[in-house]
Amino acid sequence: MSADWEAVIRWWNGVELWLTQLWLPLQVALLIMVLLPVCWWVALLIDRTVDRASEWVRRRAAVDPDGPP
Repeated sequence: MSADWEAVIRWWNGVELWLTQLWLPLQVALLIMVLLPVCWWVALLIDRTVDRASEWVRRRAAVDPDGPP
């Protein structure tokens, strides 16, 4: 492994150790503060992807009305 990756691993181990030693309600609060925005952005990305895909299918069906049965 390169020295850069070893530094990242050491940093992550420190963060993990710090997090696991916190009081449980504080761990839950941090988890909520991090996961809520991440889940919101993922849901937004999925929503926009599905909207674009359905629009593409709708346009394609309008162009080729004699498509597959």
